Amino acid sequence: MASLIPILPLVFLLFATFYHLGEARTFMVGGSSPGWSVPDQANNTLKHWAESRRFRVGDILEFKFNSKNDSVLEVTEENYKNCSTDKPMKDYKAEPAMVTLNVSGPHYFISGAPGNCLKDEKLIIVVQSTEHPMPSAAPPTPSKSPASPQAQAPAPAPSTAVGLVAGNGIFWAIVAITGLAWA
Repeated sequence: MASLIPILPLVFLLFATFYHLGEARTFMVGGSSPGWSVPDQANNTLKHWAESRRFRVGDILEFKFNSKNDSVLEVTEENYKNCSTDKPMKDYKAEPAMVTLNVSGPHYFISGAPGNCLKDEKLIIVVQSTEHPMPSAAPPTPSKSPASPQAQAPAPAPSTAVGLVAGNGIFWAIVAITGLAWA
């Protein structure tokens, strides 16, 4: 028993590190104020709110709205672009509406109140895959200038290397084995 005491802090550290990785987070759509409503025209708060967050499979969206005159519709991309409330994939009428993001990719939401979608009460949520996280920013596109006939260098080959990054399971397994070996 005495030989296990030195590794208990390491076991606790590993448990604490991995515990939060599978945890779903709950996001209040639009923040605490104004929430799910027609945004201020000066700045599209719903669009900015969604763009400033990273969503993962399992996360939960909480829509707060006045259920007497509004609702949340999950729609197709085409219905999102056209602000069409016909044939929504899902209709959330009770407030607060809790939406679990079970699938990676884009999710489209519009207001069920007549005319509100046309006033930008709509939202695109992009959910990251757990296997393939999205890059933080798109690479800049090169400008095409007809005056410079220089040859373009070929793109680098995709890397298949597996590194020991803190947060990678391999890294923590090595840390645990090393801790056990020292005990």
